[in-house]
Amino acid sequence: MLLVGLDSEVLEIVSRPRARSVGDQFAHLHNARLLWLSVAAPDLAEGVSKIGKGEFGSVEDLGRHLRQSAEKVESLLERGFESGKIKGYKGSPALFLGYLLAHEAHHRGQILLTLKLGGYKVPQELQYGIWEWEKV
Repeated sequence: MLLVGLDSEVLEIVSRPRARSVGDQFAHLHNARLLWLSVAAPDLAEGVSKIGKGEFGSVEDLGRHLRQSAEKVESLLERGFESGKIKGYKGSPALFLGYLLAHEAHHRGQILLTLKLGGYKVPQELQYGIWEWEKV
């Protein structure tokens, strides 16, 4: 929801020199998912490409990558809940899901802060809309 509410131009915003741009932060979410897939279910990682630094493209490109990795992680979680474990993760599948949610929420906050520090005014409907999960 946050990504699709943005224009591609804001993906270049950074909060400080050498920090990840907004686009690179979204790419990091995809790449982190891919890392877990490659460890826990290499077959699910097949055909999913890593996004290099500065190579995130447009909002649409990022959205396509993030949807692809989200679908693969969904399959990983389904397998994990069926078997009771996620390969490479010490906790339960429920804890793994919590870990993933916390990681992505952390970076969503960083993205919003980067936008703010970069002078971009995030529309209020988007700021509050990210909490309306039933609409996602």
